[in-house]
Amino acid sequence: MTTTTPRPATTATTATTDDAPHTTPPTTTPATTPDPDPAPAPDPAPAGGPVLRHLKVAIIGTGFSGLGTAIRLLQTGTDDFLVFERADDLGGTWRDNTYPGCACDVQAHLYSFSFARNPNWKSTFATQSEVHAYLRDCAHRHGVLPYLRYNHELLTAHWNETHHHWDLTTTGGRYTARFLITGTGYLSTPAIPDIPGLDTFTGTLFHSAQWNHHHDLTGRTIAVIGTGASAIQFVPHIQPKAARLDLYQRTPPWIAPKPDKPNTPRHTWMLRHLPGYQKFRRNFNKHGREIIAFFLSRPTRTTAIKNMATTHLKKSVPNPHLRALLTPDYTIGCKRLLFSNTWYPAIQQPNVNIITTTIKNIGPTHITTTDGTTRHIDTIILATGFTPTNQPIAHRIHGKNGTTLAHTWTQHGMQAHRGTTIHGYPNLFMLLGPNTTLGHSSQTVIIEAQITYIINALKTTTTHNITSLHPRHQAQTHYNTKLQNKLKNTVWTTGNCHSWYQDHHHNNPTIWPTYTHTYQHQTNHFDHTNYQTTTTQNT
Repeated sequence: MTTTTPRPATTATTATTDDAPHTTPPTTTPATTPDPDPAPAPDPAPAGGPVLRHLKVAIIGTGFSGLGTAIRLLQTGTDDFLVFERADDLGGTWRDNTYPGCACDVQAHLYSFSFARNPNWKSTFATQSEVHAYLRDCAHRHGVLPYLRYNHELLTAHWNETHHHWDLTTTGGRYTARFLITGTGYLSTPAIPDIPGLDTFTGTLFHSAQWNHHHDLTGRTIAVIGTGASAIQFVPHIQPKAARLDLYQRTPPWIAPKPDKPNTPRHTWMLRHLPGYQKFRRNFNKHGREIIAFFLSRPTRTTAIKNMATTHLKKSVPNPHLRALLTPDYTIGCKRLLFSNTWYPAIQQPNVNIITTTIKNIGPTHITTTDGTTRHIDTIILATGFTPTNQPIAHRIHGKNGTTLAHTWTQHGMQAHRGTTIHGYPNLFMLLGPNTTLGHSSQTVIIEAQITYIINALKTTTTHNITSLHPRHQAQTHYNTKLQNKLKNTVWTTGNCHSWYQDHHHNNPTIWPTYTHTYQHQTNHFDHTNYQTTTTQNT
C-alpha cells in the first residue's frame, strides 16, 4: 500500500535578542479560590542539550496566526521572539493543502490581513497558490523572515514555575521563553477514519491534505471517502481523468453557488491606485457576511439561505432520485455551508457512482459496503477532514501542575478565556483556540482581534511588572457559561447534525456563535482584573 503518513501538528521558529532567565524571586497574588483542577504529578521537563536561547516570546506556527502575530510584534517594537515551524516552508494549512482545485471560500479581500492588503488578487476568491504566495510576501515585506526557524517542531513545552518561563524542546534544540503563543490552528492534522481493513489496502491511499502528486490518476478506479469541503473542490478536477470514481457519501452537504469571477483590469487599477478602495471592499465583504451570522443564530431564520441552496440543487440536478440523495436532512449551516459551481455537474458524469451505503470494510483491492456489494479500486482518497476538537498541540503543553492541556480539556471540556488564555497555563496564548471558529466569515478577523488582545496583555505585564498571568477559574467559567448559552439555540447546536464543530460529547467547543464585531469588542482591551498574576517588585 502506498500511503502518505499524517504529520503531527506543530511548527517552526524565528530569531531575536537573547535574554537572561528570570532570577528575581516572584511575589504571587493569591487566587480567590483554590485550583479546582488538581493534576497528576508533574512530568519532568525534558533534558538533553543546552538551552540555545532565552526569548521573550516563542510563537508556534507560520500560518496566518503565527505570521500575523510576528508582524504585529515588530510593528509595536518587540523583536525578542522566534517563530518555530515544523516544516521547511511557511504557510500552515495553505502550504500543506495542495490538492487540485484548493481555494478559499471567503472573498480574498477579507481573507487577508487588514494591515497587509493585497491589490493583486486575480478573482473574487483566491486559490491555494495565491494565498500561499500572499503569506510569503507578507513575511518578506514586513521583515519576519529572519525570525523564522524551519524544521523546529515543538515536541514539549513545560511551564517553569521557579523562573516563570516556558521550557521548550523542539526538533532543532531547546529554548526558553517568557511567553508562548500557539498558532497551529485547527485544520492542521488530518483525520484518518477508523475503517476495518484500511491498513490492508495494497493500492495507493492518501488524505486530501497530503496529496500524492506523483500518483497519476488517469485511468484509475478511484474511491473518494467523504463529501466535505475538500472533496467539493478536488472531485471536479479528478473526475475527467478517472476510469471510474466511487464517491462514498455519509451525509450530503448543503451547497450554494459560488459567486466567483475574475477581477477586471478596471477593478484591479482601482485596487492599486484609488486610496481607500481596498479598505472599502474589505469592510463591504465583512459587514455583508455578518448577515449570515444573523440567519444562523436561529434555525427559524435560515429559510432564505436554504432556498438559495435548494434552488441551486434543483437547477443543477434534474434527476429527482439523485436530487433526493443529495438533499441534506439537517438544518442548513449545522455543518459547514459549502460553495461550488462545479460539484453537481461533476458527480452526474457517467463514470461517477454516488454510494450512500455504509462501508463495512476495506480489503487489499476493494471496498465492501454493508449491503454486501464489493467494488474493486486501485486508489483511495480520504476527504475526511481534520481533528479540531483533539488538537495535537494540547498533548505537548504542560501547565502549572505538570498536567497536559489535553488532560485538562478531557477532564473539564475544551475551553479558554476569550478563546485565547487558559486557567492553569500561565503566559500561554492560543490563537484560534476554543470557540473562535467562524461559520460565516473570515478567520483573519478573529486572528487579528486575538493578536490585539495578546499585544495589550504583553503591554500590561510590562506596565505592572507582571512575570506571569493566567485567567482566574471563575472568570473563565463565567465567560464560557455565557458563550455556551449563546450557542444553545443556534443551528450549530440545534440543527440536527453531528459536525466537526462538536466533540464526542456533542458539545460545541469550536464555533463562535455570533458577530465578529462582538468578538472584536471584547478583545479590544486586556481585562487584567480577570487574571491571577505574579509580580516582581522593582529594586
